[in-house]
Amino acid sequence: MDVHVTLSGRGDLAAQVYRQLLEAILDGRLRSGERLPPTRELARRLEISRNTVAVAYDRLVADGFLAGRAGAGTFVSAEPVRGRAAPKGVVRPRAVWETIPPFSPMAPATYDFRVGVPDPRLFPIESWRRLMAHESRASTAGYGDPAGHEGLREAISRHIGISRSVRAGAGDVLITNGAQQALDLVGRVLVEPGACVAVEEPGYPPARLLFRSLGARVAGVPVDGEGIDVSAIPSAARLVYVTPSHQFPLGTPMSLARRAALLAWAKRRQAVVIEDDYDSEFRFGDRPLEPLQSLDRAGRVIYVGSFSKTLLPTLRLGFLVAPASLGPALRAARRLTDWHGTLPVQATLARFIDEGLLARHIRKATREYAARHALIADALDRDDRLRRVPSVAGLHLCARFAPGVSVRPAPELAVEQLDAYRGETTAQPGLVLGYGAIGQQAIPEGLRLLARSLIPEGRSAGR
Repeated sequence: MDVHVTLSGRGDLAAQVYRQLLEAILDGRLRSGERLPPTRELARRLEISRNTVAVAYDRLVADGFLAGRAGAGTFVSAEPVRGRAAPKGVVRPRAVWETIPPFSPMAPATYDFRVGVPDPRLFPIESWRRLMAHESRASTAGYGDPAGHEGLREAISRHIGISRSVRAGAGDVLITNGAQQALDLVGRVLVEPGACVAVEEPGYPPARLLFRSLGARVAGVPVDGEGIDVSAIPSAARLVYVTPSHQFPLGTPMSLARRAALLAWAKRRQAVVIEDDYDSEFRFGDRPLEPLQSLDRAGRVIYVGSFSKTLLPTLRLGFLVAPASLGPALRAARRLTDWHGTLPVQATLARFIDEGLLARHIRKATREYAARHALIADALDRDDRLRRVPSVAGLHLCARFAPGVSVRPAPELAVEQLDAYRGETTAQPGLVLGYGAIGQQAIPEGLRLLARSLIPEGRSAGR
């Protein structure tokens, strides 16, 4: 263990070494069982006598904080008794950060209907490990292209061209750490402080909060059965964020007529549309409509995709496809944030796609998620206290409460309420039920528990 000790003056040097080692043990920097450097080595680094270090070690042994082992060295023997705290300080963040809540994950539950969580048991981990081991051995040192691994950009351009009809070459693709970083890069490049950004209402909270953090005025625009209400988009908006393939969280697709209207509005207002295609790979019926990006002829759509739902969120892999006019600025923004992601992981995904493993995984996962979707949809349709919102894709379903109904989930039940996805307006109350984190076998009992958790307003659960 390389221990940092700073000596000042020529006073009692043994006491200084003792005090600093004691602080490191008490606040947990030196943990129980860790080996300290030999007295000779530490004395040489500090340019003091070995006896001085030995005196400090002996005091710590006598106090019970260190223990010597014959032929092995000196080790920490005590557990920390207090944590090390940073100074509170007086520096404050910008005012907007006082309004953005910290991340608060849901507690684990027996019946887990959390939204946006894929089933890790479906992920082909052995195939991924094989490819990852090869790419880790083949990786080279040095920085790469901020746009990401070239092979992955080529693989993604082919994949989305075949599966989603997105018009893009490898040079149009920029790899990101998930869709959230893609939104951040777009915001850095396009959003001026005080500019108006329009988002769906209800919609994806991290997008709304991100644009607010960049200094934008965020306007929520109502969503109906056809998608975002184009007539309600503020005329001042120059950036519009939408989820047209599977509206988040309602689940309805944007109609072709509404897509055409949105593109016409963007061209007329010289605005940009961000199309977040976050989980459209999992479809259980109906032919998918053309993406906004493929319908766009004016170069005003930025297409954002993610592998967090199709594979695993922990991989932190996403991408964006932008008009060529924005390419240089987006690459520069990526370089100034974190340069590029983990290239061996990107190379692994490239081979995963090229070997057909992604397509195979999507087919398998779609069958499983379709079965879970059907179980939940059937139960919602049979409960007259809920009004299911039609949806044929993705990893969640939404249902609105009938008048006078609310929910008080039992502790073993993890569900999300529709109110959590609204901005400044009041949304009709309801539930958003994910089915990526819960297996088929657990769904029926989870739904029975949910049914018992639905109560008329003004009554207590269990009465």
